Amino acid sequence: MAQKKFEELDLKNAFLFAAALEDPETCRIVLELILGRPFPRIKVHTEHTLLYRSDFRSLRLDVYASDEVQVGYNLEMQNARVGSLPKRSRFHQAEMDLTSLKQGEDFSDLKPGFVIFICTFDPFGQGLYRYTFEERCLEQDFPLGDETCKIFLNTKGKNQKEVPEELVRFLHYVENSTDACIKDAGDERLEYLHEKISALKKSRRWEGRYMTLGEYIQDSVNEEVQEILQEKMQELTEKLTEEMTLRITEEITQKVTEEVTQKVTEEVTQKVTEEVTQKVTEEVTQKVTEQVSQKTMAEEQTRMRKLISCMLKEGDRELLAKLGEEEGLLEQMYVKYGI
Repeated sequence: MAQKKFEELDLKNAFLFAAALEDPETCRIVLELILGRPFPRIKVHTEHTLLYRSDFRSLRLDVYASDEVQVGYNLEMQNARVGSLPKRSRFHQAEMDLTSLKQGEDFSDLKPGFVIFICTFDPFGQGLYRYTFEERCLEQDFPLGDETCKIFLNTKGKNQKEVPEELVRFLHYVENSTDACIKDAGDERLEYLHEKISALKKSRRWEGRYMTLGEYIQDSVNEEVQEILQEKMQELTEKLTEEMTLRITEEITQKVTEEVTQKVTEEVTQKVTEEVTQKVTEEVTQKVTEQVSQKTMAEEQTRMRKLISCMLKEGDRELLAKLGEEEGLLEQMYVKYGI
């Protein structure tokens, strides 16, 4: 997005707002419009606002001012919900206290302080033009008395009848700092403020600083983008490396598992096959042996009956009685009788 021209800026621009309020008279008018009371004289502490260095290091765009009785005012334009505004207001108050209390002074010497945020959005979502906060006792509802006050203004407020008209007109002017907006305002202070803003936007010096600031911010953004890009690339690389490592590990594990499973399956199959073969062989052998034995026994018995019948017919009763006693006699008789 291209940087807006300096002469086209509205007061809501944080740079233009801070630059405008460096002028004590402009700062006084803004405080009167916001707080609704007159200020005889205002001192702007420029050492706490825009830093006059070409590199804009430690740049800050809030405005610190004080009145004749040393009441401190910190004003800041806020266009986006960045960080915690309540905590930011606490920081600004603490900073004002440290600045105002000199060495050797007592805490009672602390001056009252106002922290004021002008927001182009509703910071608390209640539709109010102005939110005012003070430290109070929760049990009995009385003020703490630390003389601090935090005010959050909302240019998008809806309770117009509950706040001063000059405040509403000022907040509308913040959003639209043009001649058309100021034409029907009918407020001399606002018209004077517009003249100051218009003159400021014609300043070559402030325009140059605005352009330099834009370049510095763009450079800072580019550096941040580059850092983020490098960080994300590193994260992506690490993530991809982890994913690839995991994937390769899974593939290797799967392959090794398949090979081991196959090998174990083959070994188990072979072992089971051998065991089954051995068992079947034993069973078949046993069965065949039994069958052969039974067959042999039956044949031997038939053969023996024939031999006994022949020997009885031939009257070899004496040798028949010796068949079971003399070794080899049985085979001799088989041969003799041709059985």
